Amino acid sequence: MPQLPAALPAAREPVGDLVFDVARPDADGRVAARALLRALRWPAGHRLHIDVTDGLLLITAAPDGAHPVGTRGALPLPAAARQMCGITSHQVVLLAASPARDLLVVHPSNTITRLLADLHAAVLEGPSHAR
Repeated sequence: MPQLPAALPAAREPVGDLVFDVARPDADGRVAARALLRALRWPAGHRLHIDVTDGLLLITAAPDGAHPVGTRGALPLPAAARQMCGITSHQVVLLAASPARDLLVVHPSNTITRLLADLHAAVLEGPSHAR
């Protein structure tokens, strides 16, 4: 069984190729993501393409993208995409940017909860805790 890290990285600290942050969509589905947008070099007005895959939002730069980065560094999360992923206003989402891939992934809190529950179950059921 793999060992867990001694401490989790702080928000916005790079982990390999990834930069993480958390945000809460406002009532219009925008999230403040200035640090990640800077890491990706996506300025205000930069056009984005947004796909939903396996309950995650995959956001990539696209000259013909339907969604622009907001003037205040806001990332738009379209209503249909939020609904498909179960993201509601003011619900925490995990943002993971990969500048090398020019990609940002939005993880809904229900996905994070499920992954952490699985991880904790594996840790608690591991051989070191068996009696």
